[in-house]
Order: sequence, then C-alpha cells, then structure tokens
Amino acid sequence: QVQLVESGGGLVQAGNSLRLSCAASGSTFSASTMGWFRQAPGKEREFVSVITAIQRSYYADSVKGRFTISRDNAKKTLYLQMNNLKPEDTAVYYCAARLGMAFSNTPSEYEDWGQGTQVTVSS
Repeated sequence: QVQLVESGGGLVQAGNSLRLSCAASGSTFSASTMGWFRQAPGKEREFVSVITAIQRSYYADSVKGRFTISRDNAKKTLYLQMNNLKPEDTAVYYCAARLGMAFSNTPSEYEDWGQGTQVTVSS
C-alpha cells in the first residue's frame, strides 16, 4: 500500500503552467508504476500520463507535447509539469500507484489513489 497526497492545483488562464506534485509514503514507491488521471464533472476518469518504475513515460494524445511526468524516488514524489494549459484540461487530477513494472492506462488496474487536486483553466 502507498499513501498518496496531491498538491499544486489551482486556477490559471489558458496558456499558463502548473506543476502538480504527489507525495507518497510507503516502501514500495520505487517499485511502483505511477500515473496521473483526471476527471471532469459528469465524465469518467481518464488517463493522463504514466511513468514506470524504470522511468519510461507515456502520455494521452490530448496532453502529449504539453505535459511532462517525472518522479523522484529518493523523495518519493511524483510530478506533472503542465504547460500551455487549455480549458479542456480542467478537472480534478489524481495520482495513482500500482505495484509492478508494467505500463497501464486503465484506472481499475491502479491500487492506490490520492484524493485529487483541482485544476481549473479559464479562457
């Protein structure tokens, strides 16, 4: 089990940037695949980005080229740098973890979740 707490959300204008952080506790962080997901009101939770335990990253087409995922295993922290934000990026962003090395973009395959942080992008 990994305890996760997101931070860094807020209200920004389109074109600006935010950096989200996910602080983790537990001894399995470095062996976990970590992901960012988001959920807008009335919509299903969707994949944003994943970084595996061996530092391989993957992105949804909607954010590729704008967002960068990274992790610091020594600090047990996951990051999401979000540049050139668009109104359609508005959502609650969740940090998630699954034990193992494999990539997954499916929310149901993740075992631990944070409470989320709100990102609102105005036009």
